Amino acid sequence: MLFAQLAAKNATKPMTNTIFVGKVYLRFDELPSTNDHARELLAKSKPPDGTVIRAASQSAGRGQYGSHWISEPGANLTLSVIFYPRFLPVAAQFRLSEAVALAVRDTVAHPPSTVDRPPSTVRIKWPNDIYIGARKTAGILIQNSLNDNHLQSSVVGIGLNVNQLQFPESAPNATSLALAAGAPFDLEAVAETLLIQIERRYLQLKSGAIAALRDEYQAHLLGRGEERQFIDKHGQQFAGTIQGVSEDGRLLLDTAGGEVLFDVKAIQML
Repeated sequence: MLFAQLAAKNATKPMTNTIFVGKVYLRFDELPSTNDHARELLAKSKPPDGTVIRAASQSAGRGQYGSHWISEPGANLTLSVIFYPRFLPVAAQFRLSEAVALAVRDTVAHPPSTVDRPPSTVRIKWPNDIYIGARKTAGILIQNSLNDNHLQSSVVGIGLNVNQLQFPESAPNATSLALAAGAPFDLEAVAETLLIQIERRYLQLKSGAIAALRDEYQAHLLGRGEERQFIDKHGQQFAGTIQGVSEDGRLLLDTAGGEVLFDVKAIQML
């Protein structure tokens, strides 16, 4: 009953060209965090699979490593999607991250536009940031709820810079689709493309196309085969050549001490 009341109050026109993602589409002028709102809904009710929560502005949006996601109100996409990926064992939860990262990369690489855009390289920075060239245009934060040895529910939070043209000094390497293309985009068209791609990749994952998703993720991995600088949780900087990502989401580096797998909380790429 509570979810039905909230949905009726905040629902917008549902997606028409998806199977289930965005059929319940809740939009707000402002929220502290779309992920937090999604988790509150899950704690009180059972929103339909593929429910989308979108806000024009977030006052407390979060990114990886507890960072604050900075977004100009009304210029970008900040949204969360609720899934119930119970087919995924806990040990394989990174597969969802791979699928979502590819969906966002697909959107950034092929956004809806009539603008003749200059060619650009779109890569996935481990674990799931999306870069145009050397600049970040999107971030993903997935929060999973577990039940025994499988995922119970997942909140997939996405921040995608679309039409923002200026960024604060605290985000020196940020960019947007508009900056990369030299022209603004239709925000609603980009949102529609993003949700279509998310559903496509999620259904691909659900169908068991694990190897295909992993191969694509590795192929688009930023810095693969290149030596990069990293910093560990103790503040020590070191060099390592990126070899790939393991099935459980750890980054494989060839370092001075040999090949080492690093957890996402253990290091950051500089």
